[in-house]
Amino acid sequence: MYIITKRLFDFFLSLILAVLFSPIYFFLWIILKINNDAGPVIHWSKRVGKDEKIFLMPKFRTMRIDTPQVATHLLTSADSYLTSMGSFLRKSSLDELPQLWSILIGKMSFVGPRPALFNQDDLLALRRVEGIDKLTPGLTGWAQINGRDDLPVKIKVQFEKEYLLEKSFFHDLEIMWLTFFKVIGQDNVQH
Repeated sequence: MYIITKRLFDFFLSLILAVLFSPIYFFLWIILKINNDAGPVIHWSKRVGKDEKIFLMPKFRTMRIDTPQVATHLLTSADSYLTSMGSFLRKSSLDELPQLWSILIGKMSFVGPRPALFNQDDLLALRRVEGIDKLTPGLTGWAQINGRDDLPVKIKVQFEKEYLLEKSFFHDLEIMWLTFFKVIGQDNVQH
C-alpha cells in the first residue's frame, strides 16, 4: 500500500507543482539564457536510479559546460566552475525544479536517497550492500535534512539505511516538511 500511495502522491503533487511553478520556470529560463555561457539552460545528468538503472536527471545548469562529470565535492575548486547564476540557484535549490519531470514520470520520488552520479563508485557500492539501491531516488531524503553536502559517504549511507528501515508515508511527509526549512535556511549548502 505504501508504494502505491507514494507513487500517486508523487505523480499528482509533481503535476500540481509543475503547473504552479511554470512562471518561475519561464522566468529562470530567460534569465539563464541571457546570463549563462553558450551552453544549454537545462543540464541532463546521468544518474543512478532504482535497481542501479541509469536515467537522465534534469537540473537548471549551474556549472560551466567544461566542468568534469564528478560530484561537486570532488572538484578542486568548484566555485570556479559556477556560472554567474550558479551559486544563487544552488543555495536556493531552484536548480532542482526541473526534477519535477523525473518525479512525474516515476524515475524519482519526492523522498528517497539522492540519485548518485554514474561514477560515484564508493557511494553506489555502499548502497548496494545496504539494499538502498532498491529504493527510488528522491528530490530530498533523510540524509539531506541531516547534513546535505556536509556528510561523508559512510554517514550519508547510514542515514539512507535508517530511511529504508523506517520508510512510511508520514515519515516522507515529515522529511518534506523539514526539507522546506532547510532550503529556506540554506543549511549545509557548500556551493
